[in-house]
Amino acid sequence: MFQPFLQHLEKELFSRFDLTSRPIAPELEFQISQRGKNPAMIESWCYECPQLRKIRYTYINAGETAQIFNSVIYPNHQYDLPLLGIDFLAFGKKKILVVLDFQPLFRDSDYLKKYIEPMAPIRAKYNELAQDLEMRFYDANQYFSPYLLFARTNPQTVIEQLFPAYQEYIQLYWQLVEQAEPKTESTELERIIKAQKDYDQYSAERDPASGLFNSYFGHEWSEKFLHKFLFEDAVAVAAKKS
Repeated sequence: MFQPFLQHLEKELFSRFDLTSRPIAPELEFQISQRGKNPAMIESWCYECPQLRKIRYTYINAGETAQIFNSVIYPNHQYDLPLLGIDFLAFGKKKILVVLDFQPLFRDSDYLKKYIEPMAPIRAKYNELAQDLEMRFYDANQYFSPYLLFARTNPQTVIEQLFPAYQEYIQLYWQLVEQAEPKTESTELERIIKAQKDYDQYSAERDPASGLFNSYFGHEWSEKFLHKFLFEDAVAVAAKKS
């Protein structure tokens, strides 16, 4: 269901940026699970370029049981840009959840005006994809913008509305990257580094996907995938306590 979204992202990335592969441990890059009714395959990719320090995306294909496309793009530390977050999940054709957002690192008004407000005209075109759903695992006021797309939807809306909305959001994000001015003051850089680390920590501790990974690939693999790939700047809770 979401393969066209992955392919569009790849096409955009390779046509716009001088990408270099970031290494992924082989057991995390590709894995097949035989648990459950249908085998599940998970595959991940990771790149970097001068503007973006980490571009990661993952696809889970469990046939009709599950189709999941997840990606986070982290700007290099000299840019205070928001992160681009993509999370599209389909469990059969009747349970589809989509999340797409520029995830702000800071909440001050100048920052939001510069990086978040430009999303408003796009968001206004896709009200059906901006439902007032409750966030069960996250604080909607932390690392989410007022203009995120967040909806339970159906296959037809995925094709007719989500795909064009996705293309427009990505196009706007590239514009923000192109216009971004690098920070040079050490205090500014330290603030950005801390904000991105805090994002990883927050996400690793709350990401509901860990339960899904457990069910398909086991707890040990899931923990390694969470902390060695998805949110590698996070410290595992056990390690924090010790």
